[in-house]
Amino acid sequence: MPKLLFLFLFFLLFLLRPHHVSAHFIRQPSRPLVFTPHNRPDSHPQQVHVSLVGNNYMKVSWVTRGSGVSSTVEYGKTPGKYESTATGEHTSYYYFLYTSGKIHHVTIGPLDPATVYYYRCGGAGPEFNFRTPPATFPIEFAVAGDLGQTEWTSSTLEHINASDYDILLLPGDLSYADTQQPLWDSFGRLVEPYASRRPWMVTQGNHEQETFPIIYPKGFKAYNSRWPMPYKESASDSNLYYSFDAIGTHIIMLASYADFHVHSNQFNWLAKDLAKIDRSRTPWVVVLLHAPWYNSNLAHQGEGESMRVAMEEMLYNSRVDVVFVGHVHAYERFTRVYNNKANPCGPIHVTIGDGGNREGLAMLYKDPTPSISLYREASFGHGRLRILNDTHAHWSWNRNDDSVSVVADEIWFKSLSSSSSCFPKVQPTIEPTSEKDEL
Repeated sequence: MPKLLFLFLFFLLFLLRPHHVSAHFIRQPSRPLVFTPHNRPDSHPQQVHVSLVGNNYMKVSWVTRGSGVSSTVEYGKTPGKYESTATGEHTSYYYFLYTSGKIHHVTIGPLDPATVYYYRCGGAGPEFNFRTPPATFPIEFAVAGDLGQTEWTSSTLEHINASDYDILLLPGDLSYADTQQPLWDSFGRLVEPYASRRPWMVTQGNHEQETFPIIYPKGFKAYNSRWPMPYKESASDSNLYYSFDAIGTHIIMLASYADFHVHSNQFNWLAKDLAKIDRSRTPWVVVLLHAPWYNSNLAHQGEGESMRVAMEEMLYNSRVDVVFVGHVHAYERFTRVYNNKANPCGPIHVTIGDGGNREGLAMLYKDPTPSISLYREASFGHGRLRILNDTHAHWSWNRNDDSVSVVADEIWFKSLSSSSSCFPKVQPTIEPTSEKDEL
């Protein structure tokens, strides 16, 4: 019996072994939920976060519980001295027995690039500050998916904040409220110290759906009320998919959980959005969505396949540089790929659903490793995309290792718009020649 138990444990450890992990890395155990309480007066702002909205403008969002609070933001370049004021709107929503606070959204600007602004929401409470993105390269994006609100989430956010960045990109699964609406409030308070200082640009995941037959059939009620993105500015008809520009980079947020098939609103919007891109002015194109199109983890196998079949050709023909996804609670980086084969003119696909969710890590992978998968590891962490200029960028994945962040995977790569062999001519799919092909 002890021998059988030993063999079982050995087999289990073999199945759960990490892939491409340093021999010195010891995987940390799961951590509990962090519920962040409200410790300010009801009339004071809470859950403050900012997002980009059009050129040189920022949207400030926050929640209050008290009545009579105005949807105004005072702001300026000096602490305590507010030279400008903007007024916006507020909303609220019901979800069964839950009633949200007053959710305010105010657009401020025009703003100067690479400038710190100090601001106050609703005429009361603490002063906040944010820095606007730069006007020229370089620009750095932090990328984190499937955040949730656990102690791992807290460490991920601390690691992101420890090194400077300009914009955070989140490919879905924010609060993991899953219909428990007070968790949306807790999440907003947890991320406020970070999301109030840099623009957070997000798209939705499956945990944002919160549908209920007949009563809430369309879903996304809390997400759309709390996290409005600049969809109208990009001619989209839905907050679930949109695009925006940031210093020579066009970022497209797609919806894995809205209709994406041919002739759908999202499909037609994407075709028009891609057609508008001028790569001489915007040399980089980045796409984010939730359910991965390429995935060698055993979790969520094939869930993004129908979307890939519908939309991948458009992204390939438009020479999208990188696709970031979440959903799978692990990290994986693929080579440039199109139609399930390595292709030097296809986008790099990166799974980064490892922000700190409450469900744990997806630790089982296909064996052997597919040739198009270059690095994979089931650990919590975040990514950094630093675009240096029109032609070169650096990507790194930073693993949460105890109390410090460790760079575990990194690459330099060139924009497809700078490739004479890829742009603008469409290339046929080719077989991979080496895992070390230049990206």
